[in-house]
Amino acid sequence: MSDTKDPNVSSEKSAEKKQKINLNRLDMPKQDPEVRKRNFDEVATGYTHEMAMEEASRCLQCKKRFCQAGCPVNIDIPDFIGAMRKGDLDEALRVLKTKTSLPGICGRVCPQELQCESKCMLEKKGAPVAIGRLERYIADWERTQGAIKVPELAPSTGKRVAIVGSGPSGLTVASDLALRGHAVTMFEALHVGGGVLMYGIPEFRLPKDIVQREVQYVQALGVDLKLDTVIGINYSLDELLNGPFDAVYLATGAGLPMFLGIPGENLNMVYSANEFLTRTNLMKAYLYPDYATPVKMGSRVAVIGGGNVAMDSARCAIRLGAQEVNVIYRRSRKEMPARGEEVENAEEEGIIFNFLVNPTALVSDGRNNVSGMELIRMQLGEPDASGRRRPVPMPGSEFIMDVDTVVVSLGTSPNPLIASTTPDLDVTRKGTVVTDEKGKTSKARVWAGGDIVSGGATVISAMGEGRLAASAMHEFLTDGAKKIIPPSPAKA
Repeated sequence: MSDTKDPNVSSEKSAEKKQKINLNRLDMPKQDPEVRKRNFDEVATGYTHEMAMEEASRCLQCKKRFCQAGCPVNIDIPDFIGAMRKGDLDEALRVLKTKTSLPGICGRVCPQELQCESKCMLEKKGAPVAIGRLERYIADWERTQGAIKVPELAPSTGKRVAIVGSGPSGLTVASDLALRGHAVTMFEALHVGGGVLMYGIPEFRLPKDIVQREVQYVQALGVDLKLDTVIGINYSLDELLNGPFDAVYLATGAGLPMFLGIPGENLNMVYSANEFLTRTNLMKAYLYPDYATPVKMGSRVAVIGGGNVAMDSARCAIRLGAQEVNVIYRRSRKEMPARGEEVENAEEEGIIFNFLVNPTALVSDGRNNVSGMELIRMQLGEPDASGRRRPVPMPGSEFIMDVDTVVVSLGTSPNPLIASTTPDLDVTRKGTVVTDEKGKTSKARVWAGGDIVSGGATVISAMGEGRLAASAMHEFLTDGAKKIIPPSPAKA
């Protein structure tokens, strides 16, 4: 008998294997646009158990973990999904919590389509596994189980660390160092923990009880959270270092808004996105009069910018009663930095997009209120430093848009308070703190990460920087004799 394999049988097995690949990625249910634009309830309602199990079954459990390599915090993605496939949700949660203390947040707001899901083998077929939605499902399942489960902590090292800021980067470092046996204190300037997660992202995209649940988990690890404490006013950075703390991590974010610098930006009813979202989210203007912090809202709103913060602002405005909301963006839709699903949600809710236009002035009604916006049409030229084509004004194309409220969403920079009170801390001309690849600053025993270093990025990238810094800080704290070389001074 010949040992030669029948090529037809081989091809049939190959075809059978291909047929087993499920390309039917499950969409997540969400509120109807006409309903949701009148409330601040979460838009995406989440997978049912059956949907989560079906989506988990699509994972190919690849030996080469490309998806994990695409995750900034290196979550063991095949392992947590594999545990789900077996019905072991406790194990899936345990796997997640070994790499992230914020699964309920990451599963909602991280751009998985650009990170882990973009590396999924099924992405080649246009249907990657919905990794973020599965992460959210596990985190939400944990909430139904009652008490927060705390992993075993390492023995106490006797070392104390101060974390300045309780946003995603600060929470990550706090949990990582607490798990390794260090005593951690977080200082938060606001009256609640969570940082930008509380003031910057709307309730309909990230419910605040989810954020507080994650903050409580970090506190359950033994982390002490001190609220209403501003470093640079209540205490200087040197006072922390010369006091009880062996090391400090700066995670104060970037809360200083940028403006266009055009005539009329000081008119009434012109908000920075930072102020607008803080009043709406943290101060709960959307619950007025139960909370006495209203946001005055006109009928015709213009939001300047094309990022996620601009989408959040526009979608808040429509929910706060605006009759028409226009997004003003100087490039085309292709260049917009906002997540695709956020743009799609905004369009479904009736937000109007105006591409290739740029404001040149804001017009007054004569009583110091904004009544219009002067715009000029743009065309795309050669790529700039960002890799996107540079917008170039078209002379003679100016026109006026009637508006009575403007929200400026052009990005933010770090608050200069800490840098101005710490002369030996190197910062760039933009005010961001200079660090090496592990978050070490020019100042001894001080690390930094998140938006105070990047100037503004994603939640998960801030967490990734935090994990790197936490490892470097742990190494320093457990081997203080090892010399850690600071980065080169910032260039003028």
